[in-house]
Amino acid sequence: MDILSIIGIALALGAILGGNAMEGGHLSSLMQLTAFIIVAGGTVGAVMLQSPLATFMKAIKMTVWVFIPPKLAASEAIEKIVNWSNIARKEGLLGLESLAEEEPELFARKGLQLLVDGSEPEAIRNIMEVELSAKEYLDIQAAKVYEGLGGYCPTVGIIGAVMGLIHVMNNLADPSKLGSGIAVAFVATIYGVGLANMFFLPIANKLKSLIHSQTQFREMIIEGVVSIAEGENPRNIETKLQGYLST
Repeated sequence: MDILSIIGIALALGAILGGNAMEGGHLSSLMQLTAFIIVAGGTVGAVMLQSPLATFMKAIKMTVWVFIPPKLAASEAIEKIVNWSNIARKEGLLGLESLAEEEPELFARKGLQLLVDGSEPEAIRNIMEVELSAKEYLDIQAAKVYEGLGGYCPTVGIIGAVMGLIHVMNNLADPSKLGSGIAVAFVATIYGVGLANMFFLPIANKLKSLIHSQTQFREMIIEGVVSIAEGENPRNIETKLQGYLST
């Protein structure tokens, strides 16, 4: 559980709602269903228009990463790679076959299988880097869905504000309808700017940071597997891979 994300959301909401209360405002004044429908529906609709279905669905599934990031046990992975290296030196690359079948991490399993198959080091690197690039690209595209939400949301909020003002202008002769129109106008702007800057854009940046960490982790696995294929000393492999822990 990423406690920082939870604290950040609580702090942002607390500051906005607390400040509103300190100024004598009421929570009910910020609860405008019409404004929310305009902003939420318009923003999500625009992003759905620009995103392929698979990318949009992937973005929804990745939302959980903000609170429960994927576990990347780099130190344990280095120990595992060094162990693979020792086994390869003692028993040959075929000694890794049973480990390849049991390896839970799919990316590492593919590297082990390439080792067992006797692939050349450069071929292993090329094959694994292609998969790495493809995974990173798909994940970044999913993160950009939240960037899109953050980009469109303030603009749709302004559309909601203009619509509210139009409603006001059309009912100048009926004072009873002026209040609701003005409320929708201002609250729609708050929803648009608030959702973009307190949720959508931070989520996009958080996901990008996690994707970068995953990419580094997989690069470390590639380097370890290729080093084993090249017959490097296990201690040298460990020293090399330790460098990824300092980045």
